[in-house]
Amino acid sequence: MRAAPRLRGGAAARTASLFVGLAVIGAAIVALLESGLGLAPWDVFHLGLAAHSPLTIGTASIVVGLAVLLVAWALGQRPGFGTLANAVVIGAVVDLLRRVPWVARLSSSGLPVRGGLLLLGVGLFGLGSALYIGAGLGAGPRDSLMLVLARRTGVRIAVVRAALEVSALAVGWALGGVVGVGTVGAALLLGPAVEASFRLLVRLGVAEPAPSLELAP
Repeated sequence: MRAAPRLRGGAAARTASLFVGLAVIGAAIVALLESGLGLAPWDVFHLGLAAHSPLTIGTASIVVGLAVLLVAWALGQRPGFGTLANAVVIGAVVDLLRRVPWVARLSSSGLPVRGGLLLLGVGLFGLGSALYIGAGLGAGPRDSLMLVLARRTGVRIAVVRAALEVSALAVGWALGGVVGVGTVGAALLLGPAVEASFRLLVRLGVAEPAPSLELAP
């Protein structure tokens, strides 16, 4: 898949998809967090920052997201509505779900349950990303920074993304963020999970395939 499909419907439907997608991503982060098996690189940084400040992990995500948004904007990448929503909604959902008593107890479950949470988190992350990106209302703060740095430096997007995520992971780990098999799993499986979710949305008729999209039989 070379391009992201776009969700069908008008502005109201795409706005709803944006917020549902961001909420699902927030739930995915909570699943990964409660698994205790490691987080995606940026969330390792958010957790490490929260460990050394009065911030919760959700609030740390919001603060970092807004700071990254401002840096990207200063470098020439204007934020869209989806950019601001991404910076705020995901962190708010993470904190909201972690206040639910039975969710907070998941981290004390056995390894099979926590392994299931890891897989659930990756799957939800893929679905939420497909809904949010497919809405076409603006890249998230971290993706905006990636795009503007690639444009200004002439370095490939994949290289810039890797550099940003490795940096976030290294700092987060140094601050005490959780790194484990879930971190590796997120790095390897999130891309395929997003693409699989896009294909599912197209097959369900929710999204229109991009011109360059070729679906497997």
